[in-house]
Amino acid sequence: MNKPLLAALATLAVTGVGVAPAAASPAAPAASASPAAPAVRAVSFAGTVALSNCSGSVVRLPASEDDDPALVMSNGHCLETGFPAAGEVVVDQPSSRTFGLLNASGTRVGTLRAGKIAYATMTDTDVSLYQLTSTYAQIRGSYGISPLTLDDTRPTAGTAITVVSGYWKRTYACNVDGFAYRLKEGEWTWKDSVRYTSACRTIGGTSGSPVVDNATGKVVAVNNTGNEDGGRCTDNNPCEVAEDGTVTVREGINYGQQTYRIPACFALDNKLDLSRSGCALPKP
Repeated sequence: MNKPLLAALATLAVTGVGVAPAAASPAAPAASASPAAPAVRAVSFAGTVALSNCSGSVVRLPASEDDDPALVMSNGHCLETGFPAAGEVVVDQPSSRTFGLLNASGTRVGTLRAGKIAYATMTDTDVSLYQLTSTYAQIRGSYGISPLTLDDTRPTAGTAITVVSGYWKRTYACNVDGFAYRLKEGEWTWKDSVRYTSACRTIGGTSGSPVVDNATGKVVAVNNTGNEDGGRCTDNNPCEVAEDGTVTVREGINYGQQTYRIPACFALDNKLDLSRSGCALPKP
């Protein structure tokens, strides 16, 4: 979240790493990775997308098939319609939003279009899932690019990860430092958030980036926020709330929302079904 909240909301320019939008795009970064970043296997930009204000990725579920309509994942706070309120869940809403598809080197090779917002919320998690007008097979046939796969197992502390920003065409390499029982930022609260080690110094515009497990190449989280100024539980300054109510502030540390629960909420043909057994995403 960035400081001029009201003006930014009026323009729906959601560019912050945190949940509030920015009035203008952040300054371009100079380096592509921190010199302190650990050595990791190469993670490319293939399948990532650039939104008008955020990052995202074309994703498939473990059971998705080539002829299924493709999905693009980003943050709930990156919706073109503005931030969902605490407790709000958006399901099956029309959308014609476009996404710039990137190849492995980060070059934009095509434009994808949504048919609807399949699911979005900022409650318990911070995610949006757009259903595209193209299938996975059509995207592969036109651009030679395959989707990223959502892992359906929970990541573990110490996992080497890479945050891949299609907006900036930049990657951030670090490790899963641990998990926040609750992460509170302004009016929103997220559950079991991934906390990064300090090497992932994500910035405005990286919101919605896939967080990739370097060992498997699968997506384990979606990047969404960070504590910018050391504030306590305010916009741009999320705090961790432990199960016993203890509040911890970690200035300069960034976070993502786990995605392993998403596959259980989709049936055949990538159809959202929040009533499925095992589906724990918030319902409208």
